[in-house]
Amino acid sequence: MPRTIWSGAISFGLVTVPVNVVSATESHNIQFHQYHLEDMGRVRVRKFCEVEDREVSTAEIGKGFQWTKDQVIPISDEELRDLPLPTAKAIEIDAFVPMENVDPIRIGDGYYLQASGTVAAKPYKLLVEALRRSSKVAVAKYAWSGRERLGLLRVHGEALVLHAMHWDDEIRDPSELLPPPVDVSDEEIEGALALMETMSREDLEGEEFQDTYTEALARIIEAKREDRPLPEAPEPQEPAKVLDLMSALQESVAKAKASRGEDEGEADVHEMPAAKKKATAKKAPVKKTTAARKTTAAKKTAARRPRSA
Repeated sequence: MPRTIWSGAISFGLVTVPVNVVSATESHNIQFHQYHLEDMGRVRVRKFCEVEDREVSTAEIGKGFQWTKDQVIPISDEELRDLPLPTAKAIEIDAFVPMENVDPIRIGDGYYLQASGTVAAKPYKLLVEALRRSSKVAVAKYAWSGRERLGLLRVHGEALVLHAMHWDDEIRDPSELLPPPVDVSDEEIEGALALMETMSREDLEGEEFQDTYTEALARIIEAKREDRPLPEAPEPQEPAKVLDLMSALQESVAKAKASRGEDEGEADVHEMPAAKKKATAKKAPVKKTTAARKTTAAKKTAARRPRSA
């Protein structure tokens, strides 16, 4: 049973659902330690106080905010836990929105929300069914580890899942990363759609989605433990240079069909969906420039920074 990370309540309107938060994922990665290669002695990181020049224990270490070069404001775990925020002990739902309106780049790690006690069973089930029937997700605020966060609640099976979300000003503008403007023909887009159709599937089950890196690492460790030759690494394949994009698409479709045991004929080309007409009456929203985004972020940071007395 995973341990409880946080306890509180989901709040929407006058309805409250007492919940415990537990991790929804677990790591199966092989962990390494650092060793002195000469004698394989364990190398450990020790924590020293710069003022007293001595090693300090965990009990002597706390958090602090550097206000100036010479002034540090100590902040205890108790003070962080008792922040004067309505979200310190509650996950406050602010809105319900369609999932397709949430940019996936803003969604982070997921946590299961466990109903806390018998009294929470009915409102928990109520929220699950309401979200399921509405096909929407809930956007909420909550406070963990000394900061207020934005979250997304959705249904997974019969359970509620809370995803951490990035604030809008935390998402970088990708415009400077875009390639130079180029033209793509309808024929090339239809070829790409044909390849996508050939590679489409209904689930993510199968050996293609297994963690082969961890398996390969385990084989290396086992071989070294038994003093056997290491498994040979496959020859890396050089990426092919694309000289003719259409030919590359058609060849890719043929290979994808062959791998699925289908007939290697001409590439199936789909009729390209018609592009949606843009409304002429409405102006496109103006995106914030990088400078404007930085200014907004700076204002928010300044507003959150504590003021000296």
